[in-house]
Amino acid sequence: MDSSRGIRFLVHRRVLLLLVASSLVGTSRGREAQPLPVAAAAATVLGSRRAPERHGLALDFYAKTCPAVDQIVANVTAARYRDFPAAGPAVLRLFHHDCFVEGCDASILIAPTSSDAAGAAVLPPPRVERDMEENRNLPQEAFDTVELAKAAVESRCPGIVSCADVLALAARDYVQLAGGPYYAVKKGRKDSKVSLAGKVRGSLPRANSTVDELLRVFAGKGLGAADLVALSGAHTVGFAHCVHVLGRIYDFRGTRRPDPLMDARLVKALRMSCPSSGGSARVVVPFDVSTPFQFDHAYYGNLQARLGLLGSDQALFLDARTRPLVQDLAANKTRFFQAFVASMDRMGSIRIKKGRKGEVRKICSQHLFSA
Repeated sequence: MDSSRGIRFLVHRRVLLLLVASSLVGTSRGREAQPLPVAAAAATVLGSRRAPERHGLALDFYAKTCPAVDQIVANVTAARYRDFPAAGPAVLRLFHHDCFVEGCDASILIAPTSSDAAGAAVLPPPRVERDMEENRNLPQEAFDTVELAKAAVESRCPGIVSCADVLALAARDYVQLAGGPYYAVKKGRKDSKVSLAGKVRGSLPRANSTVDELLRVFAGKGLGAADLVALSGAHTVGFAHCVHVLGRIYDFRGTRRPDPLMDARLVKALRMSCPSSGGSARVVVPFDVSTPFQFDHAYYGNLQARLGLLGSDQALFLDARTRPLVQDLAANKTRFFQAFVASMDRMGSIRIKKGRKGEVRKICSQHLFSA
């Protein structure tokens, strides 16, 4: 799919992927093992863990100061979704990257400061989260969407609603616009006063993380296996750059062969879009090869059919600790929606900034004192 920033997606190759999926997913679902209830499986892993530094949020936080905030943001996201559908999964990813690094505080939105802007300063400008490799491929459409929504809110309720809350609302809106559930978003976050590049490394899952690594990252946020599997379901929409799959389709673990656990027809299709060398760094492929533009539970069926795009996706079905959760969500879209909403609520409550620990920016890419 083409976007305003030139990200290339070759339509005929997407169709090929869809054909591969249609021939495989249907046959795999008939062989599913008996699913385990999500709540029961989650309890065995989560135990007594508690998320660090959780603070109370409220559905009616802006009831008196900006009662129409949900609708104001929704008007912007709906218009953006019509013009730039790729902005939807991009905003979802942006919200995840924000919450997993020092909490849901809009620190990811702070723009890098150029050397020119730093003027005659002897030292180079400090690096922010967006400078890090893990965040460099975050689509500009996501940042633009949040800025537009924030500007609309500021025009009605100046200095009241944080960028962190606007981002949380926009993520919810895009889930619904793509066919997913609508859910009420708790509000009351403050924006971070800092954005530090050094906090990013190790805070975000990698494309080929093992389940051990994934569980460790999630545990550091007070989240467990059920949250890991449910939130990974966001990959039912969106795209990944080819660089994240090259190892799986050309040289898996130094063997010079593709990952034997990826279906051979998917390997062939991906190789058409992602050459081993000399390809465009901007070419992307869908996470969900069966319904890439629909927020549904097909992602989990794909994992059972060996159609997971990233190694970290496929690992969820291969690992005995997370396989029952994958099977359960693959079998029932309603349960997936319920699990996803619950995990989004927990993720959205990580390390909330309150009071003097935060600010309410006027422009999301600039700290209040510099705006």
